[in-house]
Amino acid sequence: MKRLIINADDFGYSRAVNYGIIDAHTQGILTSTTLMTNMPGADHAYTLGREYSDLGIGIHLTLTCGRPLLDNHYTLVDPDGNFKKLHHYQKLFHVDEEELYREWKAQIEAFLASGLRPSHLDSHHHVNALPGILPTFIQLAKEYKLPVRNNFEQENGSQIRTTDSFEYNPEVLLKSEKELEELYRDANTIEIMCHPAYLDKHIMEGSSYVMPRIEELYMLTHQDTTAKLRDGKVFELISFHQLNEGDEVS
Repeated sequence: MKRLIINADDFGYSRAVNYGIIDAHTQGILTSTTLMTNMPGADHAYTLGREYSDLGIGIHLTLTCGRPLLDNHYTLVDPDGNFKKLHHYQKLFHVDEEELYREWKAQIEAFLASGLRPSHLDSHHHVNALPGILPTFIQLAKEYKLPVRNNFEQENGSQIRTTDSFEYNPEVLLKSEKELEELYRDANTIEIMCHPAYLDKHIMEGSSYVMPRIEELYMLTHQDTTAKLRDGKVFELISFHQLNEGDEVS
């Protein structure tokens, strides 16, 4: 049986995002999420995470949204002290690796201070996979012994736990069970990324990805989707906590 992780990014972005993720979990098929420790809804997300202990919660390391947790950066922020936007990293850029390491370590430690146990690491806007940033991401994953999202090529023998396949497009969940089985025929473990949410002022003004979040929430909680993936015939729904050594990609 194939093992499927359905992960919602952006837990902690705002209360509306948090409630959408929780509904996708309790009323739908969401099994996992990753939390932005630097955003306004982080404390609310910690509280919800303690209440819904069967939801796997990882850390959504952030470099392109909001403000950093530490205040002594020079290469990560603009003159107002906010993280630089994603477009800054789309061509040549410079990041001080020590600054990045300290900030992302602070984000991990903030999560740990909440009392929650992290399931895995990924990053907002996939910045972890960029040259100049990836080595720090790998260093922290090894330091904290955490699985990671499979959105970069691992070196042979790196032994960082991840899934066999990673899917950027959540709309594949609308395919039939047979079509999904064929799509991932070469994978035993799959992560499907999504961004379910309700909307509030924070997400409406802060994100370029807004209305599709409502559609994704509807899809994840739709009776046809839940019936298809909860029957346990082809897919077992898990979180990153359930990954074991047999699922490791080297």
